[in-house]
Amino acid sequence: MSSPAWELQKAVYGALVAEEDLVALLGGERIYDEVPRSAAFPYVSFGPSTVRDWSTSTETASEHLFTLRAWSKAGGERETHVLLEAIRAALHEEALSLTGYRLVSIRHETSDVTRAADGETYQGIARFRAVIEPQP
Repeated sequence: MSSPAWELQKAVYGALVAEEDLVALLGGERIYDEVPRSAAFPYVSFGPSTVRDWSTSTETASEHLFTLRAWSKAGGERETHVLLEAIRAALHEEALSLTGYRLVSIRHETSDVTRAADGETYQGIARFRAVIEPQP
């Protein structure tokens, strides 16, 4: 048995590594669920996610709120903003394929860029909302 959240994460990962512009900006497929200690910058990581019941009286569905984080040590915010745009382009309103489920919609909601406490690292946070229903 699988979960819609895991199937969504696998589909999101597949879409990100298929986005040639993003992979080129990262210098390779540096997209992680668990970030290696020695990960080179820049990279993208999966952040927190929330799943909510989105069912009606006749249909079963779930709402997924998830974040992707872009990490950069390039001076200033430019690289982080460019990475966030490449992530948005790869996912916003795309028709991702999920095993055992149907993606009703996926939308980029917001993005933020902050400087980490070390003063050198920039973190970009892209927030998405997806609605998923089981395949009949």
